[in-house]
Amino acid sequence: MKKKTDIKWLIKIIVISLIASVVFTLASTEILGHAGYIMSFAILAIFIIVGIVFDVVGIAVTAADEAPFNSMATRRQKGAAEALRLVKNANRVACYCNDVIGDVTGIISGTTAALIAARLMEGFNTESIMFPVIISAVVTGVTVGGKAVGKTLAFNKSTAIIIGVGKVFNTFRIMPFSNQAKQNTPASKNSKTETSNQSDDK
Repeated sequence: MKKKTDIKWLIKIIVISLIASVVFTLASTEILGHAGYIMSFAILAIFIIVGIVFDVVGIAVTAADEAPFNSMATRRQKGAAEALRLVKNANRVACYCNDVIGDVTGIISGTTAALIAARLMEGFNTESIMFPVIISAVVTGVTVGGKAVGKTLAFNKSTAIIIGVGKVFNTFRIMPFSNQAKQNTPASKNSKTETSNQSDDK
């Protein structure tokens, strides 16, 4: 059963990664085709920021401890129940944030940077590699530096970050991993117990 769940999860991640990659690529290509230089750099900045933010969340959720969220959930603090669900599913949340969104936005930001460099070369009527080199260096430096700072923040402020994410879910009335919760409800457990008892009686 565990193996089937893992395979199903792996397929789901691959499909989500493919869809996210296609959507981000098409969106950036379409927008950049009609955007000026300022808008193009703004789009590039958005991809970089999104990648850093999701990377921070992915690290924070694995670093966070359940105890504070249990306490907050008991006091019915806003976002606590959602945050607790995220922490209990830390591996999957980290996979979504770091391996799917984080990596996909990293790849797309590189592609976007290349498109911007190509447009600059065309606009300035030059074949110099100065534009690609400079833009690539800036994107790499900002991304790596941002993730380094974000990683420190994620470890030091993991509880505050995850409760913040929980509040966002709460605002939009979204309960993460709700299907998993249904599978673990008392009714489900009683059903399994009854089935087991019937089997024993036979």
